[in-house]
Amino acid sequence: MAFTWIKLATAVTAMGLASGCAMGVQDHRGFVIDKELAQGIQVGVDNKESVAKTLGRPTFTGQFNENDWYYVSQDTRTVAFKSQRTEDQEVLHVAFDASGNVVAVNRTDETLIASIDPVKDKTPTLGRKRGFFDELFGNIGVFNSGALGQTNPEN
Repeated sequence: MAFTWIKLATAVTAMGLASGCAMGVQDHRGFVIDKELAQGIQVGVDNKESVAKTLGRPTFTGQFNENDWYYVSQDTRTVAFKSQRTEDQEVLHVAFDASGNVVAVNRTDETLIASIDPVKDKTPTLGRKRGFFDELFGNIGVFNSGALGQTNPEN
């Protein structure tokens, strides 16, 4: 009878552990976008100050234009021994003109996420291909006078 209880307890424990692996870990990253507050931002009415008061500081600003503010929210799931998968993503892009007034409010979702598959393990480069020994012994006998602080008398 005790052996049956031990087998049952082991089976229940194994099922619990297996279900934990199957469910994975859910994670939220970035900004928590309140849909009602985000819909309240109006083109031509709001400015940087009012947007900052309503939504807070952005997740990041545009790299080439500081008048582009981005609020990024992402929900992910990671299952044991597999790579992370994005389940939901929302990006709120608020664009301002030079005087700081809102000119556009755009929303995007996870459909714009780019999936990049690198080619092999190497980055293709221009130039000749050098082997191990070429790299190791290639500079023997090459003398660079500029490295010693000497100048070229022809200049």
